[in-house]
Amino acid sequence: MFYLSHFGLREAPFGITPDTGFFYGCASIQEALNTLLVAVGNGEGFIKITGEVGTGKTLLCRKFLATLDDNWVTAYIPNPNLQSKTLMLAFAEELGVKLQGDLDEHLLIKALNRALLDFARRKKRVVVCLDETQAMPLETLETLRLLTNLETEKRKLVQVVMFGQPELDTRLAHHSVRQLRQRITFQHCMRAMTREETGRYVGHRLAIAGYKGEPLFSRHAVRVIHRASQGIPRLINVIANKALMLAFGEGKRLVTWRHARDAVTDTPAALATPAWVWIAVAGLACSGIGWMLLG
Repeated sequence: MFYLSHFGLREAPFGITPDTGFFYGCASIQEALNTLLVAVGNGEGFIKITGEVGTGKTLLCRKFLATLDDNWVTAYIPNPNLQSKTLMLAFAEELGVKLQGDLDEHLLIKALNRALLDFARRKKRVVVCLDETQAMPLETLETLRLLTNLETEKRKLVQVVMFGQPELDTRLAHHSVRQLRQRITFQHCMRAMTREETGRYVGHRLAIAGYKGEPLFSRHAVRVIHRASQGIPRLINVIANKALMLAFGEGKRLVTWRHARDAVTDTPAALATPAWVWIAVAGLACSGIGWMLLG
């Protein structure tokens, strides 16, 4: 980014890729992470994490996997919109299972069972994380349940964490996957950030990127960003990045509510309605003068 040196930054603070180095544990995300750690610690078969688009599910997934120690064997499948056999092949590949020839589903499950039993004998625990599971076909969801039938007398051989948008709940309500639905023992729905969390989130990302000094975003700019983004981290990043570029373009070292307003206007996904503009202006210490000028 061309504005980095202008603001004294080492790297871009508001990228939209899920970089765990920028992980910020707001209340909802920390609750989700705690839920995951407790659930896998208890050896539960299925855990479900849902949240709207842009709430940080993929970043949470990567942070969770990075938190696990060497006693765990992990698999991450980012796009489970796969047929049953293809999903099992992807699972085997992630676990490093060597397969001989073109196996049917029955032999695939047997091969996976042998591999999982071998991990258990070596005191290793296995967890597989599936992202975007709202797109998973119902038949594949049922295959996933069959995989979690693999167990010893003591515990499950594999634990499954499903990350998905709220549409996942609609899919799980289908009668054909009711057995899987009953096996979900831990779940969490991720919430958007509050205005206070949005301000701390922006400051946190700037600090990680190397910023030192007085707050770079004014209080009113944060207010505009929060209202327009509804506290969704991805939208916060998009708007904040554009606001930084606008401030840089004017040679300013403070992002004001006007920069934030213009950034929102340039972001179709944001809620750029007249209401947030008036609320942002109302927050300014202009008393009645600001209203007279705007009138």
